[in-house]
Amino acid sequence: MQTRPMQIWPMRIWVDADACPSAIKDILVRAAMRRGVKTTLVANKNLSVPASPHLATMRVGQGFDVVDEAIAALVQPGDLVVTADIPLAAKVIERGGLALNPRGELYTTDNIGARLTMRNMLDELRSSGVATGGPAPLSLADRNAFANQLDRFLTSHAQTST
Repeated sequence: MQTRPMQIWPMRIWVDADACPSAIKDILVRAAMRRGVKTTLVANKNLSVPASPHLATMRVGQGFDVVDEAIAALVQPGDLVVTADIPLAAKVIERGGLALNPRGELYTTDNIGARLTMRNMLDELRSSGVATGGPAPLSLADRNAFANQLDRFLTSHAQTST
């Protein structure tokens, strides 16, 4: 009988869980348990995850950007952060990590500057009273794009022990 080598994950997944859609959390939980990658959901409220050595939750205090600051302080080079918050994604990339939004877009050093500029412009428009609208509801295509991008990321970052 041939056994598969154990997966060694030099990276972690951090989840900005306060605004993360339930469908995306479910995908992340299944991936963590299937792939054996340490995944931590960070929120300012209590969260429930299945019992697994690969899953953890972290509750932080209330307040503006408290979750973002906690994740930014903990992320290490090579880690993946799941967030729709573009300023957090920029901090993560500055620290050598990567960020993936719940719609499946991977933020990298190549694209984060343009996303941050657009976000800031829309924020200025909103603060001056212009109605810019919000994001569309998360669709099945978005969930599939996220799952596919996460799978590609985990596959490309997997290492096996010898």
